[in-house]
Amino acid sequence: MSKINDLLGRMWADYIILNPHAQKIVNLLESEGEAVLNDHIALRTFNDPRVSIDIIAKPFLESGYVEAGDYHFEAKKLYAKHFQHEDPKLPKVFISELLLEKFSDEFNQIVQLKLNYLSDEQIGDFTFTTSGKSWDISQVEYNKLKNESDYGAWLSAIGYRPNHFTVSLNDLKKYSDILTLNAFLKKNDYKLNDSGGEVKGSVDVFLEQSSTLAASVEVQFTDGALSIPSCYFEFAKRYIDESGKLYQGFVAKSADKIFESTDKSQ
Repeated sequence: MSKINDLLGRMWADYIILNPHAQKIVNLLESEGEAVLNDHIALRTFNDPRVSIDIIAKPFLESGYVEAGDYHFEAKKLYAKHFQHEDPKLPKVFISELLLEKFSDEFNQIVQLKLNYLSDEQIGDFTFTTSGKSWDISQVEYNKLKNESDYGAWLSAIGYRPNHFTVSLNDLKKYSDILTLNAFLKKNDYKLNDSGGEVKGSVDVFLEQSSTLAASVEVQFTDGALSIPSCYFEFAKRYIDESGKLYQGFVAKSADKIFESTDKSQ
Protein backbone atom coordinates (compact mmCIF):
# COMPACT_ATOMS: atom_id res chain seq x y z
CA MET A 1 0.00 0.00 0.00
CA SER A 2 2.89 2.35 0.67
CA LYS A 3 3.89 2.12 -3.00
CA ILE A 4 0.55 3.45 -4.28
CA ASN A 5 0.47 6.09 -1.54
CA ASP A 6 3.95 7.19 -2.58
CA LEU A 7 2.78 7.45 -6.20
CA LEU A 8 -0.29 9.47 -5.22
CA GLY A 9 1.93 11.77 -3.17
CA ARG A 10 4.29 12.26 -6.10
CA MET A 11 1.34 12.97 -8.38
CA TRP A 12 0.04 15.67 -6.03
CA ALA A 13 3.50 17.23 -5.66
CA ASP A 14 3.88 17.38 -9.45
CA TYR A 15 0.34 18.65 -9.96
CA ILE A 16 0.60 21.63 -7.60
CA ILE A 17 3.74 22.83 -9.39
CA LEU A 18 1.57 23.33 -12.47
CA ASN A 19 -1.51 24.37 -10.49
CA PRO A 20 -0.44 26.12 -7.26
CA HIS A 21 -4.03 27.38 -6.88
CA ALA A 22 -5.00 23.87 -5.75
CA GLN A 23 -2.76 23.95 -2.69
CA LYS A 24 -3.94 27.49 -1.91
CA ILE A 25 -7.58 26.35 -2.05
CA VAL A 26 -6.79 23.39 0.22
CA ASN A 27 -5.09 25.76 2.66
CA LEU A 28 -8.05 28.13 2.45
CA LEU A 29 -10.57 25.38 3.20
CA GLU A 30 -8.44 24.02 6.04
CA SER A 31 -8.26 27.51 7.52
CA GLU A 32 -12.07 27.32 7.63
CA GLY A 33 -11.82 24.12 9.68
CA GLU A 34 -12.46 21.73 6.78
CA ALA A 35 -10.79 18.35 6.23
CA VAL A 36 -10.00 18.13 2.51
CA LEU A 37 -10.13 14.65 0.97
CA ASN A 38 -9.58 13.69 -2.66
CA ASP A 39 -12.52 12.18 -4.57
CA HIS A 40 -10.64 11.29 -7.75
CA ILE A 41 -7.64 11.97 -9.96
CA ALA A 42 -7.88 12.31 -13.74
CA LEU A 43 -5.26 11.25 -16.29
CA ARG A 44 -5.16 11.73 -20.05
CA THR A 45 -3.64 9.60 -22.80
CA PHE A 46 -3.97 8.49 -26.42
CA ASN A 47 -5.45 5.16 -27.53
CA ASP A 48 -2.13 4.14 -29.07
CA PRO A 49 -1.52 0.57 -27.80
CA ARG A 50 1.76 1.66 -26.18
CA VAL A 51 0.01 4.14 -23.87
CA SER A 52 -3.66 3.10 -23.88
CA ILE A 53 -5.88 3.28 -20.81
CA ASP A 54 -5.04 -0.31 -19.91
CA ILE A 55 -1.31 0.51 -19.92
CA ILE A 56 -1.69 3.71 -17.87
CA ALA A 57 -3.90 1.83 -15.39
CA LYS A 58 -1.33 -0.90 -14.63
CA PRO A 59 0.21 0.66 -11.48
CA PHE A 60 -3.28 1.12 -10.05
CA LEU A 61 -4.44 -2.38 -10.97
CA GLU A 62 -1.28 -3.80 -9.38
CA SER A 63 -2.20 -1.87 -6.23
CA GLY A 64 -5.67 -3.37 -5.86
CA TYR A 65 -7.74 -0.97 -7.97
CA VAL A 66 -10.48 -2.50 -10.15
CA GLU A 67 -12.25 -1.25 -13.26
CA ALA A 68 -15.60 0.21 -12.22
CA GLY A 69 -17.11 1.98 -15.23
CA ASP A 70 -16.54 3.17 -18.78
CA TYR A 71 -17.69 6.27 -20.67
CA HIS A 72 -17.97 7.53 -24.25
CA PHE A 73 -17.57 11.16 -25.36
CA GLU A 74 -18.61 11.26 -29.00
CA ALA A 75 -18.14 14.99 -29.59
CA LYS A 76 -14.65 15.09 -28.09
CA LYS A 77 -13.70 11.71 -29.59
CA LEU A 78 -12.74 10.26 -26.22
CA TYR A 79 -13.21 7.02 -24.33
CA ALA A 80 -12.66 6.68 -20.59
CA LYS A 81 -12.67 4.23 -17.70
CA HIS A 82 -12.66 4.76 -13.98
CA PHE A 83 -11.00 2.60 -11.37
CA GLN A 84 -11.57 2.39 -7.65
CA HIS A 85 -10.09 0.68 -4.60
CA GLU A 86 -11.84 -1.12 -1.78
CA ASP A 87 -10.11 1.27 0.60
CA PRO A 88 -12.44 4.32 0.58
CA LYS A 89 -9.54 6.55 1.61
CA LEU A 90 -7.89 6.02 -1.77
CA PRO A 91 -9.18 8.27 -4.57
CA LYS A 92 -10.88 6.96 -7.65
CA VAL A 93 -8.80 7.20 -10.84
CA PHE A 94 -10.42 8.42 -14.07
CA ILE A 95 -8.37 7.71 -17.23
CA SER A 96 -9.43 8.97 -20.64
CA GLU A 97 -7.90 8.40 -24.07
CA LEU A 98 -8.15 10.30 -27.33
CA LEU A 99 -9.37 8.14 -30.24
CA LEU A 100 -6.61 8.79 -32.77
CA GLU A 101 -8.38 7.06 -35.66
CA LYS A 102 -10.94 9.89 -35.62
CA PHE A 103 -8.32 12.55 -36.44
CA SER A 104 -6.41 13.59 -39.55
CA ASP A 105 -3.26 11.95 -40.85
CA GLU A 106 -1.28 15.09 -39.97
CA PHE A 107 -2.60 15.01 -36.41
CA ASN A 108 -1.61 11.35 -36.07
CA GLN A 109 1.83 11.92 -37.56
CA ILE A 110 2.60 14.59 -34.93
CA VAL A 111 1.33 12.38 -32.08
CA GLN A 112 3.30 9.36 -33.31
CA LEU A 113 6.49 11.44 -33.51
CA LYS A 114 6.04 12.37 -29.85
CA LEU A 115 5.19 8.87 -28.63
CA ASN A 116 8.21 7.45 -30.45
CA TYR A 117 10.38 9.25 -27.90
CA LEU A 118 9.05 6.95 -25.16
CA SER A 119 10.84 3.71 -24.34
CA ASP A 120 9.16 0.58 -23.00
CA GLU A 121 11.13 1.09 -19.80
CA GLN A 122 9.73 4.60 -19.32
CA ILE A 123 6.15 3.54 -19.98
CA GLY A 124 6.48 0.53 -17.69
CA ASP A 125 7.80 2.55 -14.77
CA PHE A 126 5.43 2.65 -11.79
CA THR A 127 5.71 6.45 -11.70
CA PHE A 128 5.13 7.07 -15.44
CA THR A 129 2.06 9.18 -14.63
CA THR A 130 4.36 11.84 -13.15
CA SER A 131 6.90 11.83 -16.00
CA GLY A 132 5.59 14.82 -17.98
CA LYS A 133 6.66 14.88 -21.62
CA SER A 134 9.82 13.24 -22.97
CA TRP A 135 9.65 14.88 -26.38
CA ASP A 136 10.21 18.24 -27.99
CA ILE A 137 7.28 20.07 -29.52
CA SER A 138 6.98 23.29 -31.53
CA GLN A 139 4.28 25.92 -31.29
CA VAL A 140 3.43 25.09 -34.90
CA GLU A 141 2.79 21.44 -33.97
CA TYR A 142 0.89 22.46 -30.84
CA ASN A 143 -1.42 24.73 -32.84
CA LYS A 144 -2.02 22.10 -35.50
CA LEU A 145 -3.11 19.66 -32.80
CA LYS A 146 -5.20 22.35 -31.12
CA ASN A 147 -7.08 23.02 -34.35
CA GLU A 148 -8.49 19.51 -34.06
CA SER A 149 -8.46 18.82 -30.31
CA ASP A 150 -7.74 20.95 -27.24
CA TYR A 151 -7.28 17.68 -25.36
CA GLY A 152 -4.64 16.38 -27.79
CA ALA A 153 -2.76 19.68 -27.78
CA TRP A 154 -2.80 19.79 -23.97
CA LEU A 155 -1.46 16.25 -23.64
CA SER A 156 1.30 16.86 -26.19
CA ALA A 157 2.43 20.05 -24.43
CA ILE A 158 1.98 19.00 -20.78
CA GLY A 159 2.61 15.26 -21.00
CA TYR A 160 1.87 12.44 -18.59
CA ARG A 161 0.83 13.89 -15.24
CA PRO A 162 -2.45 14.43 -13.40
CA ASN A 163 -4.91 16.64 -15.24
CA HIS A 164 -6.84 17.36 -12.06
CA PHE A 165 -7.47 16.36 -8.47
CA THR A 166 -10.91 16.66 -6.90
CA VAL A 167 -12.15 17.86 -3.53
CA SER A 168 -14.85 15.61 -2.04
CA LEU A 169 -17.71 17.84 -0.88
CA ASN A 170 -19.17 14.87 0.99
CA ASP A 171 -16.30 15.20 3.44
CA LEU A 172 -16.73 18.94 3.93
CA LYS A 173 -19.01 20.45 6.56
CA LYS A 174 -19.37 24.20 6.11
CA TYR A 175 -18.96 23.97 2.32
CA SER A 176 -20.68 20.66 1.54
CA ASP A 177 -23.22 22.46 -0.69
CA ILE A 178 -21.72 23.06 -4.14
CA LEU A 179 -23.35 26.47 -4.62
CA THR A 180 -22.01 27.62 -1.25
CA LEU A 181 -18.54 26.36 -2.15
CA ASN A 182 -18.62 27.99 -5.59
CA ALA A 183 -19.62 31.33 -4.07
CA PHE A 184 -16.79 31.00 -1.53
CA LEU A 185 -14.26 30.31 -4.29
CA LYS A 186 -15.42 33.24 -6.41
CA LYS A 187 -15.34 35.51 -3.36
CA ASN A 188 -11.67 34.55 -3.06
CA ASP A 189 -11.03 35.42 -6.73
CA TYR A 190 -10.95 31.92 -8.21
CA LYS A 191 -12.46 31.66 -11.69
CA LEU A 192 -14.77 28.74 -12.39
CA ASN A 193 -15.42 26.84 -15.59
CA ASP A 194 -18.88 28.00 -16.65
CA SER A 195 -19.18 25.86 -19.79
CA GLY A 196 -22.62 24.27 -19.45
CA GLY A 197 -23.11 26.23 -16.22
CA GLU A 198 -20.90 26.47 -13.15
CA VAL A 199 -22.51 23.32 -11.70
CA LYS A 200 -22.41 20.22 -13.89
CA GLY A 201 -24.86 17.45 -13.06
CA SER A 202 -27.57 17.38 -10.41
CA VAL A 203 -29.11 15.36 -7.60
CA ASP A 204 -31.09 13.50 -10.29
CA VAL A 205 -27.89 11.97 -11.73
CA PHE A 206 -26.41 11.55 -8.21
CA LEU A 207 -23.39 13.76 -8.91
CA GLU A 208 -22.72 17.50 -8.95
CA GLN A 209 -19.38 18.87 -10.14
CA SER A 210 -17.67 22.21 -10.61
CA SER A 211 -14.09 23.19 -11.35
CA THR A 212 -11.69 26.08 -11.54
CA LEU A 213 -10.33 27.12 -14.89
CA ALA A 214 -6.89 25.69 -15.57
CA ALA A 215 -3.97 27.73 -14.31
CA SER A 216 -1.64 29.07 -17.01
CA VAL A 217 1.90 27.77 -17.28
CA GLU A 218 4.72 28.86 -19.56
CA VAL A 219 5.86 25.99 -21.76
CA GLN A 220 9.17 26.12 -23.59
CA PHE A 221 8.49 25.04 -27.18
CA THR A 222 11.28 24.54 -29.71
CA ASP A 223 10.35 27.86 -31.32
CA GLY A 224 9.82 29.91 -28.17
CA ALA A 225 7.88 30.03 -24.93
CA LEU A 226 4.09 30.18 -24.79
CA SER A 227 1.66 30.43 -21.88
CA ILE A 228 -1.00 27.69 -22.09
CA PRO A 229 -3.65 26.13 -19.77
CA SER A 230 -2.15 23.53 -17.43
CA CYS A 231 -4.23 21.82 -14.71
CA TYR A 232 -7.41 22.60 -12.79
CA PHE A 233 -9.04 21.75 -9.47
CA GLU A 234 -12.40 20.00 -9.36
CA PHE A 235 -15.10 19.71 -6.69
CA ALA A 236 -17.58 16.81 -6.52
CA LYS A 237 -20.70 16.13 -4.45
CA ARG A 238 -22.08 12.58 -4.57
CA TYR A 239 -25.62 11.47 -3.67
CA ILE A 240 -27.34 8.22 -2.73
CA ASP A 241 -28.37 6.32 -5.86
CA GLU A 242 -31.20 3.82 -6.54
CA SER A 243 -29.26 1.04 -4.79
CA GLY A 244 -29.24 3.01 -1.55
CA LYS A 245 -25.49 3.56 -1.73
CA LEU A 246 -23.40 6.64 -2.45
CA TYR A 247 -22.96 6.91 -6.22
CA GLN A 248 -19.35 6.16 -7.20
CA GLY A 249 -19.43 6.62 -10.96
CA PHE A 250 -19.22 9.56 -13.33
CA VAL A 251 -21.70 11.32 -15.64
CA ALA A 252 -20.46 11.58 -19.22
CA LYS A 253 -22.51 14.69 -20.02
CA SER A 254 -20.99 16.51 -17.03
CA ALA A 255 -17.45 15.24 -17.59
CA ASP A 256 -17.69 16.43 -21.19
CA LYS A 257 -17.96 20.03 -19.93
CA ILE A 258 -15.38 19.52 -17.15
CA PHE A 259 -12.84 18.60 -19.87
CA GLU A 260 -13.21 22.17 -21.14
CA SER A 261 -11.51 23.54 -18.02
CA THR A 262 -8.25 23.29 -19.99
CA ASP A 263 -9.57 24.84 -23.20
CA LYS A 264 -7.73 28.01 -24.20
CA SER A 265 -11.07 29.51 -25.24
CA GLN A 266 -12.24 29.39 -21.63
